[in-house]
Amino acid sequence: MRQGKVRVGRVYEPRIEGDEFRILVDRLWPRGLTKQDADVDEWCKDVAPTTELRRWYAHDPERFAEFSRRYRQELAAGPQAEAVGHVADMVDSGRPVALLTATRHPHMSEAAVLATLLGPRRPHRAAG
Repeated sequence: MRQGKVRVGRVYEPRIEGDEFRILVDRLWPRGLTKQDADVDEWCKDVAPTTELRRWYAHDPERFAEFSRRYRQELAAGPQAEAVGHVADMVDSGRPVALLTATRHPHMSEAAVLATLLGPRRPHRAAG
């Protein structure tokens, strides 16, 4: 099965050429942004980190490595596991996917962690 490309970006940015499917991966809807202006195809809040982890991280760059480790644990065993499978299916369909977040530094967000999990080195998931 062919894998699509995964891009990380801000939800406030307009759709770019090559964005076939835009997924907002934040648990909370971005402030000051209407759903029409967001131009997202799906809001997958179930894949977002838990409120506790999100509050602990607080987008502190010094905590990103530990945030990534803890978030990966949540994605593997927590309620987010099913949601990450859904996003993985989108990527596996071959469609280019943009994982979007409201944070000012998307390269240090849950979207970035998800992108590394869903990138080309990710082993193929068995159907089931």
